[in-house]
Amino acid sequence: MKCPHCLVDYHDSFAKITNSQDKDGFWEIYIDTCPSCERIILKLRHINAFGERKDTLIRPKGIPRAPCPKIVPDDVAVDYKEACLVFDDSPKASAALSRRCLQTLLRNHGKSIKKDLADQIQEILDSGKLPSYLAENIDGIRNIGNFAAHPLKSTASGEIAEVEPGEAEYCLDTIELLFDFYFVQPDIAKTKRAALDAKLKDLGKPAMKQP
Repeated sequence: MKCPHCLVDYHDSFAKITNSQDKDGFWEIYIDTCPSCERIILKLRHINAFGERKDTLIRPKGIPRAPCPKIVPDDVAVDYKEACLVFDDSPKASAALSRRCLQTLLRNHGKSIKKDLADQIQEILDSGKLPSYLAENIDGIRNIGNFAAHPLKSTASGEIAEVEPGEAEYCLDTIELLFDFYFVQPDIAKTKRAALDAKLKDLGKPAMKQP
């Protein structure tokens, strides 16, 4: 499995440390330690009267994902982090936060002037400014979320609404790709240009032309 703390793959060996029972079924807590980062991982297992089992990660809280890049501005980072945090407890809440995060991204950083999320997505797609893989992903949010059947997702993107299977995680995946496109890669390119300009200056040559 992948450690939810450091995201390094390892062979898990969870051990049950306690169990109890009430009218809602059996409750068990399992513990493991990542050999890479040496952090403890805890999960809660619930088995109901029908024998259905559900495991919930209780340490660390939320879905295991790469940390939000530090360069991502707070206007989107806060919603993204909370969407990851509540994912296990409520995919519906996670998806709502992700849609709000996406709407902020497209408005503040994609320069969309539309009001509703579905219209923003279409405006960004029509602009042709996104690479094809990203265009397909944000269009996928609209299709997987079935905005036509659930207009609340488009007109009030931060509101709680029913989600399709896999929709909440797909939203997070797409936002990560947009973070890379809007913030991470431009910052890497800027750093490389600055390093090259410094070398050119040392050689007595003019700096690169700015894009």
